[in-house]
Amino acid sequence: MDVLVPLAVDEPKTRLAGTLTSAERTAFARATCADVLDSIRGSGHAPEVLATAAVDVDAPVRVDDRPLTEAVNAALDDAFEAGAERVGIVMADLALVTPTALGRLFGADGDVVLAPGRGGGTNAVVVSEPEFRTDYHGASIRDHREAARAVGADVTEVDSFRLATDVDEPDDLVEVLLHGEGRAREWLVDAGFEVATDGRATATRAQE
Repeated sequence: MDVLVPLAVDEPKTRLAGTLTSAERTAFARATCADVLDSIRGSGHAPEVLATAAVDVDAPVRVDDRPLTEAVNAALDDAFEAGAERVGIVMADLALVTPTALGRLFGADGDVVLAPGRGGGTNAVVVSEPEFRTDYHGASIRDHREAARAVGADVTEVDSFRLATDVDEPDDLVEVLLHGEGRAREWLVDAGFEVATDGRATATRAQE
């Protein structure tokens, strides 16, 4: 099964702008994407990066600068027209993902398999119903449930901490430090981040 990995190339992770510089956000996003690609391959599947611009990553790259929903749906259409039976979509910012977590996702039954993200997002999808369309605006997990029902597709949801945790906000960085196992965690440590405990664990950065 081919697995699409959407990646914003220019100015990624804007909600981390108060914590990381533009260059740092780009480097961190690449490290996180590399972890996702490694985990997909470790689960026995082949990743393809769906990027907004040309980018040097360790996987084939499909460039589409349209908004996420339109780009993903076009890639799904092309995959099914080429004879694919199932297509996966895994977001590039899942810094905690592992081959085991992805194995649960890819092995789940259902015409549409959803991995909900925190705050109403959808962090991963496996589709075997060609009529299903993604919609990443707003509370996308709710929209994806409705979209599946609209085409008569069976829906399975995978409850997974590692799949649910995407890195969007500064508060998410501590999860990478505590639970990450790959390059994203290494990047944060090398950049001077560490776990601080004062009631609730947080990520702090050593002053230069």
